[in-house]
Amino acid sequence: MIGLVMAGGKGTRMNLDGEKLLLKFKKPVILHVVDSLKNSNSFSKILAVTSCNSPKTKKLLEENKVEIFDTSGIGYVEDLNLTLKTINDYVLVTSGDLPLLDEEIIKIIINQFNPKKTWTSILVTNKFLTSLGLKSDFSVDFNDQRCHYTGISLVNSEQISSLENLDENYIIIDDKRIAFNLNSKMDYDLLSTA
Repeated sequence: MIGLVMAGGKGTRMNLDGEKLLLKFKKPVILHVVDSLKNSNSFSKILAVTSCNSPKTKKLLEENKVEIFDTSGIGYVEDLNLTLKTINDYVLVTSGDLPLLDEEIIKIIINQFNPKKTWTSILVTNKFLTSLGLKSDFSVDFNDQRCHYTGISLVNSEQISSLENLDENYIIIDDKRIAFNLNSKMDYDLLSTA
């Protein structure tokens, strides 16, 4: 299995001068995510997807010997689709803005992997997310409740030719280590209380 970290976004919702993934929570968030994947000892390779939107993030990753896949930075779906077309393996996709991610929750997620399912998105319930003081713009109704995407997916890339019309599978894991995305300045401020 390959660990794929999405690290090429603009981070515009944060309204920052610098790059979002360089925000520090003990260390730059992007390095925290990469180290969590490494420390899980679950991956044959870890790959960071970067773009022209995140030159300082790319430089930091290269300085830390993280393998890079550079994309055009048109958008998350386009960059991910381009990357997955080059991979013929099972993949855990994670966004690079999960400051509480750790190796234990990664192992729990990987244990849920079913290679017969092309795409499995990891969700948290709205009730859980709001209990943490967080909100998300990316939601789906599943099991008769409102749920939110965590930015983590399990993918059998061998079965993908395009990200359009995919049969998406869902798993709910209400855990703050994956619920806590840095999407706004308020999220970053809340992080100190997490």
